[in-house]
Amino acid sequence: TYWRVASDEINYRRFFDINDLAALSMEREEVFEATHGLILSRLADGDLAGLRVDHPDGLYDPRQYFHRLQEHYLLACARKEFDADESLRDGDWPTMANHLRARLRVTHPWPLYVVAEKILSVGEPLPDWPVHGTSGYDFLNEINGLFVDPRGEPAMTRLYQDITADHTKVADLIYEKKKLILQISLASELQMLARQLDRLAQSDRRSRDFTLRGLRDALRELIACFPVYRSYSTDEGSRAEDRPFIEKAVDEAVRRNAAVDPSVFQFIRDTLLNPGPIEDKNRRARLHFAGKFQQLTSPVTAKGIEDTAFYIYNRLTSLNEVGGDPGRFGVTPAALHQYLSDRQSKWPYALSVLSTHDTKRSEDVRARLNVLSEIPEEWRRRIEHWVALNQRHKRDINGVPAPDPNEEYLLYQTLVGAWPLESPGVAADSTFIKRIGAYMEKALREAKIHRSWTRPNAAYSDAVQQFVTRILDERENAEFLKNLRMFHRTISHWGLFNSLSQTLLRLTAPGAPDTYQGMELWDFSLVDPDNRRPVDYAARRRLLDQLKVGFETGGENQSMLIKELLDQKEDGRIKLFITWRALELRRKFPGLFSSGAYNPIEAVGGLQDRVFAFARQQNTHSAIIAVPRLISGFAKNGSEAPLGGQAWGDTRLALPGTHAHRRYRNVFTDAVLAPTQSDRQPSLRLSDVFATFPVALLMAEPE
Repeated sequence: TYWRVASDEINYRRFFDINDLAALSMEREEVFEATHGLILSRLADGDLAGLRVDHPDGLYDPRQYFHRLQEHYLLACARKEFDADESLRDGDWPTMANHLRARLRVTHPWPLYVVAEKILSVGEPLPDWPVHGTSGYDFLNEINGLFVDPRGEPAMTRLYQDITADHTKVADLIYEKKKLILQISLASELQMLARQLDRLAQSDRRSRDFTLRGLRDALRELIACFPVYRSYSTDEGSRAEDRPFIEKAVDEAVRRNAAVDPSVFQFIRDTLLNPGPIEDKNRRARLHFAGKFQQLTSPVTAKGIEDTAFYIYNRLTSLNEVGGDPGRFGVTPAALHQYLSDRQSKWPYALSVLSTHDTKRSEDVRARLNVLSEIPEEWRRRIEHWVALNQRHKRDINGVPAPDPNEEYLLYQTLVGAWPLESPGVAADSTFIKRIGAYMEKALREAKIHRSWTRPNAAYSDAVQQFVTRILDERENAEFLKNLRMFHRTISHWGLFNSLSQTLLRLTAPGAPDTYQGMELWDFSLVDPDNRRPVDYAARRRLLDQLKVGFETGGENQSMLIKELLDQKEDGRIKLFITWRALELRRKFPGLFSSGAYNPIEAVGGLQDRVFAFARQQNTHSAIIAVPRLISGFAKNGSEAPLGGQAWGDTRLALPGTHAHRRYRNVFTDAVLAPTQSDRQPSLRLSDVFATFPVALLMAEPE
């Protein structure tokens, strides 16, 4: 069959729209056993310590899958011990196995460490699955938002609208792009689902007048309006937690389709939520339809948002991250404290990530771009100047400038975010130009405006590639590059401090810190395949060994090292140093950062909103973590660090009672701090906390 008709004609489930990856019915016991034998064997042998399950929303019944995984792991481990015990007979095994299955139903925590790559919408709870939490995209977006200044939102929005002449709201864009995916990529899946629904409609006199086309159109609208990735009804029926999402999708679909009789949307709602009594002959068919409906909403959401809308809505691209909401401009310290408190109480072993193989931009790129939210007016001046300078490098392709204004705005953010630290004062090298060109080509295809993966537009692509090459040519565009570098030096300076802050949060906040390959040093990678380039681990080992020698000798050498790391922060050793010292503390006090309590700490004083702090406590062990945020206002000449009394003035951390009378040693500087009385409450002065190092991890001295 001609491959271009696959999206219309294929009648089997695929991994998204990849025709060569046919889905398996993992809900069937025999399929699970046939495909998981090797994994379970490696787990039982101790070769693997746990699993990260990618895209569980693609499963028919994720909860069943995860429970089956836990059960089979428990049985595999028990069988290994059973076979080694010569006193046991084969006839004893069924009884032992049944006992283990019964125990699993009431035993917590789960025996196998499993995290699920579940993409949660803002405020959406993780379903009741037998896992240890998510793979961390929710964590990533909450932490990233802490470094976005909400005060910059109006100005950033006006700039984006002025540049692009587009006032489309994020929600409307996502709605349109989800419909587009159902039209061009997942049309066959929609058609199969519509036929299932049509058979159900024809079986009842009250719904038999709905047409196949009308049902298909209504399903397309309902899925485009679905507010989360999916619901989780099972063969036993729908969950109460899913009803609000389905009701909201129906209401939104009715609102957006005033010319359509609402009864067709209500029929779909009732089919999803009310499968009927046990004796109803169509109950199983309705439940099966609900399961297949759920398996379609998820890939449509992923493709429509992450792989389409995120390449179109470019107001501030650091917000366009997996699981993120580009319309949510910043996270308050209070909101982050609430999130982290909930995480500690419910999912203390979920992964804490800032970069993964699937992130659109590395953690260091996002940290740099977040600075733009603090200086929107300066950013506007630069953008308007760059657009004017580079207008001569554009070409007209069939009446459209290449790149168009939105793509050009994306390109400038990409250059600011990814510009390498190694060469801030020389011409961009050919490798960097090729990386930017490859990124822009992928962005064009994903956006699906002027071209896509299946609809080439060679003339337009060539014009965009020529634009990238010309504006980065030192001989042809020296004025632009000089201006870009000047601006980049300031943005990069404050972006590196953002990176250090978020790195320490990842290593000490509730959750299991996960460092993506290469992120021990600065890394300004873009979306795959850019973020999957080889990593020089030998260099990292060498630098780590040098840091250990320099710090552990103590005394003056230690002080000189701290100053050197800050003065030469561009070489990345300061990030590696923070990672090493924090992980060493976790190793020494493992329970403190895994099961230890999470206690928010408030700041008081003139810069109280520019610091985020909390404490971790377990028994007599206590640690305080403090990081700066939104600090570009500290700058006088664009090169100062947020250190000492000149930066922090009278701002201090108000210590709660359990932390009020301890002395603390700074894990990074070895300085010892003692609380002082201020306003009748013990506190630590930030001028002392950040005296010589820009982030703080304070460990309580033994009592």
